[in-house]
Amino acid sequence: MKKNIAVLIVLLTLFTSCKPSTDKPFADQEEAKPKDSTMVGVDKDENGCLASAGYTWSKLNKECVRAFTGIQLNPTETGASEDKTLSAYVLFDESGDKAEVFLPEEKSIILTRKSEGDSWNFEDYQLIPWKGYVFKKADKILFTGDGEIGNKVTGSDDKPEGTED
Repeated sequence: MKKNIAVLIVLLTLFTSCKPSTDKPFADQEEAKPKDSTMVGVDKDENGCLASAGYTWSKLNKECVRAFTGIQLNPTETGASEDKTLSAYVLFDESGDKAEVFLPEEKSIILTRKSEGDSWNFEDYQLIPWKGYVFKKADKILFTGDGEIGNKVTGSDDKPEGTED
């Protein structure tokens, strides 16, 4: 009985000696978080495009697009690069008379052609349909591509039909 009373006194002393906290748990951690800047999908540009999802504004189509789904042009100085951020991408309007070229680290450029079969031009930039596409500035070839849309599969584990191991 004395042990029970002693334990009870110790417990009452512990509970009454502690000051109750009016602070919310983790309140200072919540306030320390920057608002909106760390949330996924909040990085919209001035046109409302989600850069974290790969979208950028197309001046030609007047909407958010994924430029890397267009025709890929690789830099001529480094050849076919595994780093897709070094590539340029081309999107066309519905008529095919205008092309928007998305250059790495720059805004896009809109080029226009006069008739089918001609090259697309803007100032000293030129997009030439030759063995795919060649993109030039003045006389210097900057990018080339085979005209395929998006990334290409360069190999496969599948064997052609009719072949054996």
